[in-house]
Amino acid sequence: MKKAKSIGSFGAIFGVAAVLFGSHAGGGFATGNQETQYYVQFGWTAPLTAVLAMVLLTVTLREAIVMYNNYDCKNYKELFKHLWDPYPKLEILWEIYYYLMVIIAVGAVIAGAAAVFQTMGIPYIVSIIIVGFVLLILTIYGAIVVSSAAGIMSIIIMICCLAIFLTGISMRTGQISSIISAREVWGGSAIKPFILIFTYAGFQSVVIPSLAATSRELLKNEKQATAAMGLSFVMNAVALCLAVTMLLGWFAEFSAAGQLTLPTLYVAKHTGNSAIAVAYQVSLFLCLMSTGVTCIFGLVNRFEDHEKLAFLKTRQKRRIFTAVLIIVVAVVISSTGLTNIVKFGYGYCGYLGIFAIVLPFLTIGVYKNRKFKREHPDHKWYAQRVLDGEEEIAE
Repeated sequence: MKKAKSIGSFGAIFGVAAVLFGSHAGGGFATGNQETQYYVQFGWTAPLTAVLAMVLLTVTLREAIVMYNNYDCKNYKELFKHLWDPYPKLEILWEIYYYLMVIIAVGAVIAGAAAVFQTMGIPYIVSIIIVGFVLLILTIYGAIVVSSAAGIMSIIIMICCLAIFLTGISMRTGQISSIISAREVWGGSAIKPFILIFTYAGFQSVVIPSLAATSRELLKNEKQATAAMGLSFVMNAVALCLAVTMLLGWFAEFSAAGQLTLPTLYVAKHTGNSAIAVAYQVSLFLCLMSTGVTCIFGLVNRFEDHEKLAFLKTRQKRRIFTAVLIIVVAVVISSTGLTNIVKFGYGYCGYLGIFAIVLPFLTIGVYKNRKFKREHPDHKWYAQRVLDGEEEIAE
């Protein structure tokens, strides 16, 4: 790859920042369900806790990026073995977390896409079966095409969301100001939203494999890692704050209407702009499907050559078998509904992420990174070595 030589410093920093933004502000974010479950339902603290969650997430990921490049890791397994050294077997905590998160994410994708179908009058159970079948076909025959289009779909959905957020905020400015100025606390707990900051950062840390791999190709030093996560913080915090602020003003309405599953769609339909509502609905469905295909495709690649599947003689049969198994499990999970998946599925994975990722990187990671810097002051990251001609570009 020629990224290290062809992209300037800002391009490299932005490229890494965009990986986190793309992972966070995708289809799941665009539904509005996550924001409602983790921030909005608790009242005026929503914008504040959203910002704090992004601080915690980006600081954690910054340490992961630095460690990945300090130790010249080639994959996430090496990263977590270095993190837990001299107890490298604890890396299994990440494996458990990652596989659970991916399968639950596919379940959330199916539930979210089915909820979009449900707004068209199609029964939910029928919808999840249809979505599961479409995902299977796309994973087997069109994964590369769909994955390649994921970036475009994410851009479209964010443009739609930005229009909805700004319009929705302007229509409920009075309510939002009243809630924040009166410091209205909902949900019976003033402490819980601050605890959920850690949970949210915990399950959003699933981006580490792709983020770390991208950083190896693009970032040249620790300063750029800090800049990349600083920029990503701004991008994600602004998007998240706009979302929760808008939903804060509409919470009483969409909760009374029983529209907690897709609250952003509810707002879109009440902005008076039917074109935005339709564009959002279509792009949300496509974005969710691309996310689902990408998640399934990643797990299929991981297990298609596993020795336990040797009874299937061809790779295509192993791929189909693995994809079917993942989708069947995800469909069962999706039958519980998007709100329950986000609340309990992401929630419990978030708790695991706190102890397997967030706290370890903010303690052990910080200590090891500082120690490495003291002991290896002249160490160059891979991208810098490539730029200096000291290392061949990995193909």
